[in-house]
Amino acid sequence: MKLYNLVGNEILKLFMKKRLFVVLGILLILIGLFAYGEQYTRDRTEARVAEELGIEDVDDWREITNQQLRDLDRRLENPFIPEEGRASLEVRAEQLRYYLEEDINPTTFSAGQFMSNFMEQSIFLFLPLLIILLGADIVSKESTTGTIKLLMTRPVPRWKILTSKVLALMVLEMLVIFAMAGISLVIAYFTFGSLGFGEPVITGFRIVDGSLDTSNIQTVSLGLYNIMVYSLGYIVAFTIGKMALMVSVLVKSTPAAIGIMMSSLIGGTFLSFFIGDWELTRYLFNVNLQLTDFLSGNLQQVEGLSLGFSVAVLMAWALGSVIIAYGVFQYKDFMD
Repeated sequence: MKLYNLVGNEILKLFMKKRLFVVLGILLILIGLFAYGEQYTRDRTEARVAEELGIEDVDDWREITNQQLRDLDRRLENPFIPEEGRASLEVRAEQLRYYLEEDINPTTFSAGQFMSNFMEQSIFLFLPLLIILLGADIVSKESTTGTIKLLMTRPVPRWKILTSKVLALMVLEMLVIFAMAGISLVIAYFTFGSLGFGEPVITGFRIVDGSLDTSNIQTVSLGLYNIMVYSLGYIVAFTIGKMALMVSVLVKSTPAAIGIMMSSLIGGTFLSFFIGDWELTRYLFNVNLQLTDFLSGNLQQVEGLSLGFSVAVLMAWALGSVIIAYGVFQYKDFMD
């Protein structure tokens, strides 16, 4: 059997999964709630600022930004703020000062802004969980139901069988990314009323020794920024998908595969919080998932990371997972 026929069969099986429609339903509900929350928070912020400033016109973004800056400065005067929280507030304050100096409105909100915000919030935990739900059973389910035995009886090399699953999983990962972008765009457009893809966005912030480095800052359109953000999202989906594939080959039970991946994802995150200053922590895949922080200039959980380093670490995890998956799949006895 030719490889593209095998890939077609695998894609068809993935698209017939009930779990895929459950994931799409979760996306629809969660994005709707997120959009409502964004609008609600925005309205409350504007009302609070208007009340504090004693004004009715809240369209003056400079006054609002100055007010946010004053709030941050007041919070920074608190001597009991933890060092990690203080550094994050200082970075945010420096960003706001930069917007004021460059005369760029940071409060503009549109469908494009919502899309990038949603991926930035999802890339660390929600997106990996969706990929785990969809990819962790790609081999283990067939081991549980016994259909893998039928595949093995066909005159098809094992590497072709696994390659078809790898390629089908990559298509599924891309589908999830496109679904997130598409659903976000439609819901946000009807919520906020504008696309805003031509608006300028500042990117290229870097945190060096706890301070904000603005030497590499560039202004790009919001449309291009979204392409960059969702491309980074696909790198995360690709890595988690390959790790889920590996675990799915190693264990026969789908619940066990999902449990192992989820516990690795969440457990590694806790570990990095407690031993963030340990050198080896920077090589954990969990620590390097928040790729969009390198675009937005948010403070990294572990100091000394860069976009190139984090992408290289994630690709190394993906490559290692694929090598282990092929090695085990080639010799594993699926007939017992």
